[in-house]
Parts: sequence; structure tokens; C-alpha cells
Amino acid sequence: MTLSLRDMILGDKGKVVGFQAGNKSYRKKLLAMGLTPGTEFSITRYAPLGDPVEISVRGYSMSLRRDEAATLLVEKIEP
Repeated sequence: MTLSLRDMILGDKGKVVGFQAGNKSYRKKLLAMGLTPGTEFSITRYAPLGDPVEISVRGYSMSLRRDEAATLLVEKIEP
């Protein structure tokens, strides 16, 4: 089942499966940061007000705004 990154909760693990249509410049930025299809990640932290979200991907932590994170289409990985 394909979700948006902002639909996931703290501790969830997932895999990038694609991107929402539109906003090509931000899609390129996400690809450059290593969020390519097939990449696995985990949700490590949410800011107190829920924005931004911090994920662990490829051995480092990355923070994304929730509306920007909505660009990512992900698949939840069950433990």
C-alpha cells in the first residue's frame, strides 16, 4: 500500500517507492539527498508541533517539512 511520508508515525520504517506529480525542483532535491526509489528509512523524530519530521536514511539524519515530505510516496515496512 502506497502512503505519503506524513502519514507515518514515530518509529515506522518505510521504503521510497516514488514521488507525487508536480514540483520537479523539489523532487530533484530529494533525489540528490539520497531519497531514491527503493531506499529504506525510519522515522526518528517529530518536532513538538509536528513539523519538521526527522528520518534516518543511508546512515544520516535528515529533516523534512511535512508539506515537503508529502512529495514522497512510501511503502511501510512491517517489523
